[in-house]
Amino acid sequence: MAPITPGTGLPLLPTTVVGSWPVPEWLERLKTDFFRCRMSRTQLEAVHDCAVTAAIKDQELAGIDIVSDGELRRDNDVDHLLARIPGIHVPVTSKDFYHDYYDAEVRTTPAPPPTGRGLGLDADFAFTRARTDRPVKFSFTGPFSLSRRVTDHVHADPADLVRSIAHVLAGVAEALREAGAQLLQIDEPFLAGYPDQVGLAVEAINIVTREVDVSWALHVCYGNRYARPLWEGHYDFLFPAVLDARVDQLVLEFARKGDEDLPIIERSGWDRDLGLGVIDVKSHVVESPELVAARIHRALELVPPERLLVNPDCGLRNLPLDVATAKLRAMVEGAARVRATLPAATVAG
Repeated sequence: MAPITPGTGLPLLPTTVVGSWPVPEWLERLKTDFFRCRMSRTQLEAVHDCAVTAAIKDQELAGIDIVSDGELRRDNDVDHLLARIPGIHVPVTSKDFYHDYYDAEVRTTPAPPPTGRGLGLDADFAFTRARTDRPVKFSFTGPFSLSRRVTDHVHADPADLVRSIAHVLAGVAEALREAGAQLLQIDEPFLAGYPDQVGLAVEAINIVTREVDVSWALHVCYGNRYARPLWEGHYDFLFPAVLDARVDQLVLEFARKGDEDLPIIERSGWDRDLGLGVIDVKSHVVESPELVAARIHRALELVPPERLLVNPDCGLRNLPLDVATAKLRAMVEGAARVRATLPAATVAG
């Protein structure tokens, strides 16, 4: 595996996003029209192409160092994958609102398909890669969280479903690497609700990452559906199990919750990169660059600058576009202010 710390073309304290981008009202309406059979798949894909291209440009204009596709082809955090995994069946594919979850069920043990193992995500990445000269972070929901949104009457042990989905995602990851991906992120938005299952989640994550030589990030939050947390707590539930995860970076939320969990990360022995959440995505209040800088400075008391990346707490899906871009500009400016205070040798190194 390769480190995610600054490399060619990246400054110290690089800025990035977690993944999702604000969904414009017109896109919401058109995606819902598709699920109500009012527009074709071809038309929807053309709309997606326009939305993703705009999201990339918006991130570039905000000054983000490592951009994403905004996950705008995805209706929510699980359906884009679940509907494509062999062995998982979606009886009803229409929806009243595009963001609703499918009622998915396991028909047979999920297994990697003989062809098309990227499940289309490799094509999604290639589209993004062709539209920016900046580093791209590409994310997908992890096996544990995917398993929470599917009815399973096939496996006596629920852990077997998690592992089988992990093997499918390992194929997805390899296809993404072959398409040119260098930074992949696994999102486990449901893990905070099942703290006793961290060991299983880590086992499954390692199935996904162990044969795919890219930089790996793991994002764990407390949920962000409709801009509300699903759970509350502290990140100590991740340790010590997450120390065994074959990932290079943890991407965690600190802005909404405050930085009291930072000592947990340091005390627990995490010595790899940290994606520091400095923007509260559940609030429409735009942080000032000074506040962002203060949050970064506090983290630097425990984490060296070469191991720190700067990002929002979570995806930006639920924010208005103008608020999201204003928050990102403040984040970029705050990181720049901190960077300017670091010793010249540190910045150059």
